[in-house]
Amino acid sequence: MKVIEISNLTKFYGKNRGIEDVSLSVEEGEIFGFVGPNGAGKSTTIRLMLSLIYPTSGQALIFGKDCIKFGHEIRNDIGYLPSEVFYYDRMKVKDLLKYSASFYKGNHTKRIKELADIMELDLNRKIDELSYGNKKKVGIVQGLLHQPKLIMMDEPTSGLDPLMQHKFFDLILEENKKGATVFFSSHILGEVQKLCSRVAIIKEGNIIKTEKIKSLLNDTYKKVFIRTGKNAGDATKFPGVSNLEIIDGEIRFLYKGDINDLIGLISKNKINDVNIEEPTLEEIFMHYYQ
Repeated sequence: MKVIEISNLTKFYGKNRGIEDVSLSVEEGEIFGFVGPNGAGKSTTIRLMLSLIYPTSGQALIFGKDCIKFGHEIRNDIGYLPSEVFYYDRMKVKDLLKYSASFYKGNHTKRIKELADIMELDLNRKIDELSYGNKKKVGIVQGLLHQPKLIMMDEPTSGLDPLMQHKFFDLILEENKKGATVFFSSHILGEVQKLCSRVAIIKEGNIIKTEKIKSLLNDTYKKVFIRTGKNAGDATKFPGVSNLEIIDGEIRFLYKGDINDLIGLISKNKINDVNIEEPTLEEIFMHYYQ
């Protein structure tokens, strides 16, 4: 079952582009990454799905329902963490969360306490006494307190220290194991690589690639390092070789193609050592952006 289906979604702010012809789908139980630099259109896409803003054209469905027509109904099963959080400063954290919980059926007091303990959040402090990172923790608890079927996060770890980021990732993975689908927007590619099974890369309002993380890493170029007393000439002239460098007797290059063909050519030369590495998601991402 597809939890999210977006078709040719477009948003212009006057003459300024938000996103244009964005299409993607997310399966139930998936952790889906949505990556791009600031200004690429990530937040606009999420706000359109939540019907916080309306599209210029195109359609977005969540749980098979139109996001505009059934927005009020759909949001009952969505947990949303925006990139920036703003609250009533003079309220205590526990009062704010109690107020948020009142929008959903059932008693969520125990759940709020559990989440606050995990995130090390003091429920008795006032909002205006909190650091930016602690306000972000409030947003995390607020977004998860009703155990949503779909968790939508926009740059969720900004403001969190590394230890709290690790706890947050564990929390999201646990919610996913319970059945929640996760849509995760970020420009920090290491986070996406750790959490997500599939990723869409957005550039200047357009999706330029949607692929499984594993396929994206395996089906792209390899980083090759050859140490030799002589020139490994044939290998470096082979089709698929790019970004060639020779530094302190080590030949370095990127290779895209059948790795067996490359090994065959390398083996014709006398070499001391060879190392072949997978690129990081960040290196792949830069390849699409350059």
